[in-house]
Amino acid sequence: MTPTCRHCQTPLTLDFLDLGHAPPSNAYLSPDDLMRPEVSYPLRLKVCSNCRLVQTEDFAAADALFSPDYAYFSSTSRSWLEHAASYVEMITDRLNLTSNSHVIEVASNDGYLLKNFVSAGISCLGVEPTQSTAQAARAIGVPVKQEFFGAEMANDIAKADLILGNNVYAHVPDINDFTVGLKNALKPQGVITLEFPHLMRLVEFNQFDTVYHEHFSYLSLLSVEAIMQAAGLRVFDVEELPTHGGSLRIYACHRAADHAEQPSVANLRSTEAERGMGNDAYYIAFQAQAEVVKNDFLQFLLQVRSEGKSVAAYGAAAKGNTLLNFAGVKPDLLPFVCDAAPSKIDKLLPGSHIPIREPGALEQNRPDYLVIFPWNIGTEIRAQNAGLAAQGTKFVTAVPSLKIN
Repeated sequence: MTPTCRHCQTPLTLDFLDLGHAPPSNAYLSPDDLMRPEVSYPLRLKVCSNCRLVQTEDFAAADALFSPDYAYFSSTSRSWLEHAASYVEMITDRLNLTSNSHVIEVASNDGYLLKNFVSAGISCLGVEPTQSTAQAARAIGVPVKQEFFGAEMANDIAKADLILGNNVYAHVPDINDFTVGLKNALKPQGVITLEFPHLMRLVEFNQFDTVYHEHFSYLSLLSVEAIMQAAGLRVFDVEELPTHGGSLRIYACHRAADHAEQPSVANLRSTEAERGMGNDAYYIAFQAQAEVVKNDFLQFLLQVRSEGKSVAAYGAAAKGNTLLNFAGVKPDLLPFVCDAAPSKIDKLLPGSHIPIREPGALEQNRPDYLVIFPWNIGTEIRAQNAGLAAQGTKFVTAVPSLKIN
């Protein structure tokens, strides 16, 4: 049976990427879990020939991917906290938000962003389905509704002057219902801002490791405008951001709202068209690019072992899990990975079963090479581990191509 587009229901016949089978990228394991079967799903992407939405085939249910003990906490990254604080300052000024305003963040995680609105005395509400992060947010005074966001539940919450969602739009299985929810929860002149990785940059910089089951959609301005328009919304401004290897921040509003469309929207439409994002050939070529990265990384690990050198990794991130499982890497080639998140330490990576240790393990067992999986915060990680570099450790990144320095 041919799957259909999750937005426009067009049959999906065009392949974009096939990474084989893998467990959910954030399904970290305890040692006891190794005594039980581990569930994996096909990790394949298709592209809609009509609206150009790149999307996973639906094999895993959302509640299986975002469990109560979901391990990703946004506050772990200092650079992401700074990004959030900068956004709050900017958007408060741009929209003239005051104590009479109301803000909703969808997928508010551990309160990393909304705490800035709380401090400013601006009414806010986080919507967050995962228990562990919702509890962390409440502990710092951020009000949270623990539920998946959608059209029906949006009718039951106070309408907002600003609705924001950072790195959530790609994560929703029913993107149409979610977008209607944004419309339902928005005041007549309200503004929506959504940040998400830009598909154009994913292709340009070979970022196939940002593909995982939790990301149901891979978004361009082309596809997002189609989805917004179908829900009665429109994009009136867009910014290109460096976060996550190249993201977009779109500004949207009700179709009849007063916000004038900015030149940035037409400019990016033109750029995407010039890159060929409306043509099949743009998407078909990507599989070969991903396989080059996989093969180069695997060859590097095999060479390190043959030379009797040591290697470890930093960042038990979803990016790393996608690469490791695509390449079939196990602990014999990569003995351990370090991570600063307490929720991950002493667990095992899904699929590869590589153990996760605290960062101090790198001082006790200094590796000749340190692979950085979350390359989007590579500068931050290199700075944190400058002492290792001074002792001779070389840093390695695999994406967009293998680099050792």
